[in-house]
Amino acid sequence: MTKENLQMPDENGYFGEYGGQIIPPPLIDIMNEINDAYDKVTQTESFQQELQQLYADYVGRPSPIYFAQRLTGKVGGARIFFKREDLNHTGAHKINHCLGEALLARHMGKTKVLAETGAGQHGVALATVCALIGIDCEIHMGEIDIEKEHPNVTKMKILGCKLVPVSRGTRTLKDAVDSAFEEYLKDPVNYFYAIGSVVGPHPFPKIVRDFQSIVGREAREQFLAKENKLPDVLIACIGGGSNAMGLFTAFLDDEDVRMIGVEPAGKGLDTGEHAATLTLGSKGAIHGFECYSIQDKEGNPLPVYSIASGLDYPGVGPQHCHLKDIKRVAYESIDDEECLDAFMQVSRLEGIVPALESAHAIAYAMKIAKDMSPDETILINLSGRGDKDADFVAERLSL
Repeated sequence: MTKENLQMPDENGYFGEYGGQIIPPPLIDIMNEINDAYDKVTQTESFQQELQQLYADYVGRPSPIYFAQRLTGKVGGARIFFKREDLNHTGAHKINHCLGEALLARHMGKTKVLAETGAGQHGVALATVCALIGIDCEIHMGEIDIEKEHPNVTKMKILGCKLVPVSRGTRTLKDAVDSAFEEYLKDPVNYFYAIGSVVGPHPFPKIVRDFQSIVGREAREQFLAKENKLPDVLIACIGGGSNAMGLFTAFLDDEDVRMIGVEPAGKGLDTGEHAATLTLGSKGAIHGFECYSIQDKEGNPLPVYSIASGLDYPGVGPQHCHLKDIKRVAYESIDDEECLDAFMQVSRLEGIVPALESAHAIAYAMKIAKDMSPDETILINLSGRGDKDADFVAERLSL
């Protein structure tokens, strides 16, 4: 990747062949207005000062880098490190872009912020920052995820957001996106749709990536200070792809740093019950942009599945699609059982209960670390904590 490539997307919102604005013409003007406001306001000193102050004093940034010594000893081979996004206020990386989006919505004079959520982390983060800033918040969430992620549902209600259960289709993340977008279309002039990942029509893949890129900028500086070199391998889970782009962006020019995105293989890649979009998907359009997606022959999204509610999305961020095509990032997959094993091992070896989403990345690191040298290093973006998943896992494993 060259520095010119890092400036993507182009003026039409494309990362190579992917992205764009596959939306009705009236919405294009709204999206372009958001893009112009974003480009203008984020260049002001006042916006950056407020954002950085909130990152430091409210979120608790910078999040630390932690050497997982006991996990490394158990697995053998390369030394494994975590970028501890689970220690952020609200428990995940999601608050990084939620703060930015909410500040942008306030600057634009919007009256309500809308969003979808799967695992609930985006919903909790957005409800949190809307309470902080003083703007109405409405979160759409599939009924299956509401039942599965009950602790986050309770938090959202306490924080004062309007929670809309989604009963259509698979009653999970894709349907929550559809529902939230329909509500947004009722008044796009006054509403702001705070998309929860590096997906959707331009400019949202760019906006969310840029706000999340603080993860990689911190990690690069911290790792150099700690190890006097860059990591040999970066690993992050992939649903829509925001935590991965957050980590990867600062390292794209470092050709010696391998990057691996880990998708959910669910119950197996051969079962149809997975969300391995980049592994088995094909180019299509979903939710206003072009990307790899799990779809039928007519181009309609198919149901997807993951044990991790935040990963069961049939599309993926357009920049990830481009990075796959140019072979800058490798995309692999981990199934439910491997994920659960990693969840339990990290919990009991390190005293860190990871989100099931993050456990996919940890599981893949465990798989490759044993065949690497002890002189080599793996940095995992531990994108969230597993409080929300604890009851589900305990029931699943009969603990």
